[in-house]
Parts: sequence; structure tokens; C-alpha cells
Amino acid sequence: MHKTNSIFLRELRKYEDHLTKQQFKTLRGQVINGDCEGAKKGLKKILNRRMQDEHTKNIC
Repeated sequence: MHKTNSIFLRELRKYEDHLTKQQFKTLRGQVINGDCEGAKKGLKKILNRRMQDEHTKNIC
């Protein structure tokens, strides 16, 4: 495994509490299979959606 992949896996573990079990497994699988960029994009999208949902709850 490349160094960047292992670094991203450590980063991903920091967000494990904010992800569903399936989301975590999917992103981890992407990194292991070499699609680190796709996993980064997916994590960013998931976190952005979560932040928007929390923001919307506070407004209403």
C-alpha cells in the first residue's frame, strides 16, 4: 500500500464517528483498492451534506 493511502486511512478513522458503518467500509475499500482520490471526494461530499443537515435543523 502506498504511503498516501495509509495516511488517508488514518485521517478516515478520525471521521469514523461521523460516518455510518457502510460509508466507512466503502471509503476504506476505495482507498485499499487504490482510489484514494475518489474516497477523498466521497468523504468531502458526506461531510458537507452532514453539515448542511445540521445547519438546517438549527434554523427550523
